[in-house]
Amino acid sequence: MTRNARALLALSLLPVLLTGCGADKGSGTAGAAADSADLAAAAQDWGVEPELVHVTKVPGFTVFPASVGAYGDGQFAAAYRSDQGSRRIGLFADRETLTAENCAQQPLGADALKPVVCERDGDAWYRTAGGVHEYAVPRDGVVVRLIADRKKVDRRVLREAAEAVHRPSDSELAALRPAGEGSDT
Repeated sequence: MTRNARALLALSLLPVLLTGCGADKGSGTAGAAADSADLAAAAQDWGVEPELVHVTKVPGFTVFPASVGAYGDGQFAAAYRSDQGSRRIGLFADRETLTAENCAQQPLGADALKPVVCERDGDAWYRTAGGVHEYAVPRDGVVVRLIADRKKVDRRVLREAAEAVHRPSDSELAALRPAGEGSDT
């Protein structure tokens, strides 16, 4: 699948990823990173490399466990939805690189055909295209992207999500998995 098609699909599928039934588990509290064996097992179940598994914590948003897993060509994906349900943030992690030279050439979400504007913001890139925006956080050979609709999630909230990106703790790893999945649930 081409990079443009993946990016277009990323945001267009976010509402689909967020539909479903059942209750969400809470996101837990950030703490020590999850046991590497547990993380490796979860990543294998999802079909992704363990290094790609990241989470975030944003007040008023909860991860939707049914959305968590492999996406596209080996990306990790997780969707967060607001407690009111109308606002969504997609988290995607991959091994792509993002530099000043290639930032504007990499498509952005459902507006993949729109021109991308890049702005360096601390250690991250803030990117916009049409009606979507993203914070891309390079970390240890992985780029974690937090993407949302510009009309529904403001830049401050998206930046908070980017600043809170981290490897999951045991409780956060458990929250990523639907009830009944894995050996301990």
